[in-house]
Amino acid sequence: MTARAPLPLLIGPTGSGKSAVAFELSRHRGVEILSVDSMKIYKRLNIGVAKPSHAESAAVCFHLIDWKEPWEHCSVAEWLAEAERVAASAQVRGAALLAEGGTAMYLKALREGLFPGPGRDADLRAALEAEAKAHGVATLFERLKKVDALAAGKILPNDVRRMVRALEVHALTGRPISEQQVQWGTLRKDWSIPTVGLLLDRQELYRRIDVRVERMMAAGWLDECRALRALDREHALSKEAQQAIGYRTLFAHLEGTLTLDEARQRIQFDTHHFARKQLLWFRKFAGVKWVEVKQDEEPDRLALRVAETLETWRTTPAG
Repeated sequence: MTARAPLPLLIGPTGSGKSAVAFELSRHRGVEILSVDSMKIYKRLNIGVAKPSHAESAAVCFHLIDWKEPWEHCSVAEWLAEAERVAASAQVRGAALLAEGGTAMYLKALREGLFPGPGRDADLRAALEAEAKAHGVATLFERLKKVDALAAGKILPNDVRRMVRALEVHALTGRPISEQQVQWGTLRKDWSIPTVGLLLDRQELYRRIDVRVERMMAAGWLDECRALRALDREHALSKEAQQAIGYRTLFAHLEGTLTLDEARQRIQFDTHHFARKQLLWFRKFAGVKWVEVKQDEEPDRLALRVAETLETWRTTPAG
């Protein structure tokens, strides 16, 4: 497409209230919402990934929600291509668009772009994953350190997906992925993506997460997991869909290895951990304007402050 219209982006850790703020901005300013969430793309994963309600979906136009079946794979590159297509379509229609989400790699790709690396090699990936399963993830990690120490230094020792991708790129191109991902850490020049992030006191964030998990359970999350387990007999969930927090824990409860209370507590703990990881990622993002969320602040009031910050962006360089 021609010169892209700026795409404002709202980020924040899970439980920070960014979806509610985006909804208020959309409802009052007529913007459409581009979801930047690797789990909301999947149909049938609803309660546990905090998808918009039926009423919210009827009131606001959402993009890249319920895009894939839960047994389908989706790479970052595929998601980014679709997100750019959505943005191009909105520009042609003259529609304002707001991106919102918390999936770090999707956000990084949207803001910084992707290097033109090789596509997936299913056989190679299967072999690497089988090796990790048979001999332990440490074997892949040690191999990666030998061929790409820089990439290994940036990947957690248990992050099989990123390890496999780095080894795959090296095997297919003969060059380290760290040498090719030269755009990482630099905002893309072909697209302006002013970014606002939500910050909360850590204990308040944990409290909100715990309350949200309780509400999800009360809303029927366990029944949703029962339906997914039945589906899994015909269509195994993709590796990406299996990463959704809480689902495997509730599957374990349904299999009798955890009590419901143990499962609930584990989900809350895992979500706290995930939120901390998100914040570590986000702190590395350049040019983010942070808005501190006040205790008990209503989404409409917070949305007004976010909108004011985005307006300020037009006259203040992103630093």
